[in-house]
Amino acid sequence: MSNEPLVEESPFKGQTGLRRVWNALNYSLSGLRAAYLNEDAFRQETLLATLMIPLALTLPSSGIGKAMMIGSVLLVLIVELLNSAIEAAVDRISLDHHRLSKRAKDIGSAAVLITLLNVLATWALVMI
Repeated sequence: MSNEPLVEESPFKGQTGLRRVWNALNYSLSGLRAAYLNEDAFRQETLLATLMIPLALTLPSSGIGKAMMIGSVLLVLIVELLNSAIEAAVDRISLDHHRLSKRAKDIGSAAVLITLLNVLATWALVMI
């Protein structure tokens, strides 16, 4: 027997098999819906993705080039979701101005900026 204290875990952690997959899918769809409804940047980037992904498929480039262009666009959406999650968690803790809250939000924003620059570089290099 271990003398370690019991760690309190989410009651949802015990799900396994198809039930866990179904729950995870529903949580993911709920997260996408929440981001789309509440985050202007995510809506804008989704609009760009709906334009850029079909464009990438029609441009004269190799399959790997197309995959890199599409992957770079999808990476923006992924990082924006993470940034929005960070911002929501920070705001949940406190709406007060604090240097660490600002740092967390600024770093998340910087990550989005880098992925946007990555899109520009990737598309330029594939098209050259």
